[in-house]
Amino acid sequence: MTNASFGIFMTVMAVGGVVISSYIAKRSDTKTSRRTLLLLTSLTGILGYTSFAFLRDYAALLITAFVLLGTTAAAVPQLWAYARDALKAAHIASEETPFVMNVFRMFFALSWTIGPALGSWLLIMIGFKGLFLFVAAGYLLAFLTIFFFLKNIETQTKARKESLPVMNYLSRPHILANLAAALLLAAATSIHMLNVPQFVTKVLDGTEVDVGVIFSVPPIFEVPFMIVLGILATKMDNGLLVKVGFFIAFTYFLLFSLVTETWQIYPLQILSAAQVSITAGIAISYFQDFIPMAQGTATTLYMNVTQIGQTVGYLLFGFISTFINYGNLILIYSAFAGLGFLFLVFFGKQKFNVEMVNTKEHRL
Repeated sequence: MTNASFGIFMTVMAVGGVVISSYIAKRSDTKTSRRTLLLLTSLTGILGYTSFAFLRDYAALLITAFVLLGTTAAAVPQLWAYARDALKAAHIASEETPFVMNVFRMFFALSWTIGPALGSWLLIMIGFKGLFLFVAAGYLLAFLTIFFFLKNIETQTKARKESLPVMNYLSRPHILANLAAALLLAAATSIHMLNVPQFVTKVLDGTEVDVGVIFSVPPIFEVPFMIVLGILATKMDNGLLVKVGFFIAFTYFLLFSLVTETWQIYPLQILSAAQVSITAGIAISYFQDFIPMAQGTATTLYMNVTQIGQTVGYLLFGFISTFINYGNLILIYSAFAGLGFLFLVFFGKQKFNVEMVNTKEHRL
């Protein structure tokens, strides 16, 4: 593929994920059990990545990416929603939920630590075809695990007759503000991920090894940070912790713009680990609390917005980096993170109209 066709391919796959996972989220909150949907999304993962191993036609790959991997994209938000439902079914105290969910999140961090290294090794040993078949086998293991070990949760599988239109949630200012903040931070993070290798090698005269070390530092600190933050989440307001996470992200990006030597980046990556531990862990549980009656919709809304933010970031990096240098680009996405923090501070908290509440209670 050319760079342009690859960009189109990634965008189509992202759009498929957003559209299909949104539909699946509504099904999961109204009609179909999450276990059934997890089996479906695992199955499409098997079929999708097996197809990737053998397909060489661009149009066929686009269709596979949109339909099969678009469906598979719903697996992660449905897994988060299932975990939250499982905690409720097990009568876990609500104040303990953030800690347990953060422990759950640690397994994702572990996969992100091991996955890239394993993928690189597999690519060298067995090539792209073998790598895609290995991923398909991973989804097969997930399918078997779900089939034999997960059960339908009665409190979730009871169908609800009423519709849950997404626009009803988006019309609420505090939900919209949190989603806008999540999108801005996701865009900033994706631009940063693409910008760092260019900045290190072309501005700081570093090497590819330096880039590898820089990206390897955060996962080392993420797991212990998540344990500590999970404990804090049981004792503190999660909204406050999320605001702290966004402020740390803004500070991290801003300090990154002041770097003049490659070695100065290494300690900064501890800040990166801290903000990821909060914004990618506690933030999900925090957002789920906004729509407690529709966990699938809540989780999918949050993850779709972050995916859209990532896609926007990829597109913005390609466009903006042609006009300004990589050092100045850092200031732009630092502003994104700072704006996201301001959205949370000034608009991210739900406001109640006392008179409206009293009137509603009187009518009831």
